[in-house]
Amino acid sequence: MKTITAFLAVIVVLLGANSVFVVSEGQSALLLQFGRIVGNDYRPGIHFKMPFVQQSLRFDQRVLGLDAQPERYFTSEKKSVIVDFYVKWRISDVGKYYVASTGSELQANLLLSPKIKDALRFEFNAKPLQEIIAGSRNDITQHVRDQANKTTRDSLGIEVVDVRIKRIDLPEEVSDSVFERMRAERKKVANELRSTGEEAAAKIKADADRQRVVLVAEANRSAQQARGEGDAKAAEIYAQSYSKDTEFYAFYRSMEAYRDAFSAGNGVLLLDPKSEFFRYFDASK
Repeated sequence: MKTITAFLAVIVVLLGANSVFVVSEGQSALLLQFGRIVGNDYRPGIHFKMPFVQQSLRFDQRVLGLDAQPERYFTSEKKSVIVDFYVKWRISDVGKYYVASTGSELQANLLLSPKIKDALRFEFNAKPLQEIIAGSRNDITQHVRDQANKTTRDSLGIEVVDVRIKRIDLPEEVSDSVFERMRAERKKVANELRSTGEEAAAKIKADADRQRVVLVAEANRSAQQARGEGDAKAAEIYAQSYSKDTEFYAFYRSMEAYRDAFSAGNGVLLLDPKSEFFRYFDASK
């Protein structure tokens, strides 16, 4: 009797253990019965199922990642670029996800990768290389995410959370042509700036020369005017002095002439002793 009771207790425990399943935080679950989905999207908590007949499968609801290998794409000018990208995704429908990938994250990545690459190929084919290099990555990744979600939600039960381009490399032959064009453009800009600077320098120099000529002319005019006014004043003073004492003025002028003549140096001066020049030289008075 005790053996039967213990056996029944074990059966009850097994039935109870197989009738309950727990979904942890950050998970969702579905129920399978003979390989067919009979319960979908169980949230965190305690749930019940038919023992030994139904099977529970749990799936991670956290954001998962796809780090793809670099891929070659062509721009609208048919120039190739090497794009390295990664994708963040999560399960949006566990039933569709299980049917598409049998619950395997690796299989899901294999199914998701071509859809992302097709969307990237479409975006790169529609844009020129210059626009891609100049910084349209955010627009590209947003369009790729939206385009991928149109198909992955229904076909894979996956929501693409984010698409990011890590690096865009140019093949060597494309890099050389791009750098050469950039170098030519920078040289053109430099030549234009240099030409503009030389033109501005020539204008500044011409204006400075014109101002110098004007200033020198005005200075010479002022100097000539001042010199003329001084000469006139001196002549006026001389005239006034001469009118006061003509004899003294004549004597003074003769003395100045003697000084200038005899202090000239080692030269020889031939004059008639009876000339007017020696008028005061001989007169002791």
